[in-house]
Amino acid sequence: MDEMTRLRELRADAPVPHRAALAPGRKRLTDSIEGGSRRTFRLRADWRIASLGAVVAITAAALFVTQIVDTSDPRQSGPATVAGDLDLSSPAGALGQAADFLERQEVPPEPRADQWIYLRQGSPEQEKYWKELPAEIRKQTRWSYSPDSWIPYDDKAAENDTSDTDHRTARESYRIAAGLPEDPDALLAELRKVFPSGTGPESVPETKEAHSFRALTALLESYPLPPDALARMYRAMATIEGVGVTDHLIRDAFGRQVIAVTRGYDRNTRREILIDPVDYSYAGRREVVIRTHEVYGPEDSDGPDRTVLKRGDILSNIARTGAAVVDAEGQKP
Repeated sequence: MDEMTRLRELRADAPVPHRAALAPGRKRLTDSIEGGSRRTFRLRADWRIASLGAVVAITAAALFVTQIVDTSDPRQSGPATVAGDLDLSSPAGALGQAADFLERQEVPPEPRADQWIYLRQGSPEQEKYWKELPAEIRKQTRWSYSPDSWIPYDDKAAENDTSDTDHRTARESYRIAAGLPEDPDALLAELRKVFPSGTGPESVPETKEAHSFRALTALLESYPLPPDALARMYRAMATIEGVGVTDHLIRDAFGRQVIAVTRGYDRNTRREILIDPVDYSYAGRREVVIRTHEVYGPEDSDGPDRTVLKRGDILSNIARTGAAVVDAEGQKP
């Protein structure tokens, strides 16, 4: 048995450091490798339409630590924990590896009824837009545009609101996830009941597979979720027909490296669920054009009547950069 394999086995159950704790050392390493050379590509000016973020050219380097920095071609190498290299060969490989890791984690206690859920998510464009708003406007539109949000864990009013069948409160989501069965088929069937297809005149017909993916995604975006429940969800996601995984790490809206689990939405676009490659937590979502096509705006729109969307254009790109259970509204971790 070689030394690397032995080390991985010894460290397999070691807790993964938080991204913030790794950031200073990672930045010093990448700065020295890059030599300060960076290129930024901007796709669209509207913060609601995603940018490609910063693409960093990095010379191949390997670290005998928690993460390995990738090369300029992300398919050549990628972050890896000492528990083993990332498997991006298939949905079963990537999501199974994530589930294996999560099943080893200790399940923390459920948040108290008086606690709050803090989330920070959005895009660089949204953050720039928010900072440029006058202070008075920021006060009036805080919940609409701020990248920071706080929701009560115990929100009885929201629990009693049945108008949005895809919405569940933080407490509802936690308990739904905790009660999910092990069997992937049974798990997906349960989620299709929890998040039913719409029945209104404007509802888009869904196949069983599309319904399963949407329902699973709706729960996956909740926080917090027990790690063992998240593991079951990942294993079930890998069984949905049409689900794929990008064979290399991609960059999210803020330039972070993430795993992209994909599924076609329609003939022109696909949905991507982004997963942190270190702790396998939910990291965001994207919608990407897979076929060049034209779209037409409403007659009363201020924009152009016709827009050409090209293959590779990113229509939405939301990154989650912070999530925590806190004791009061407005508190940050």
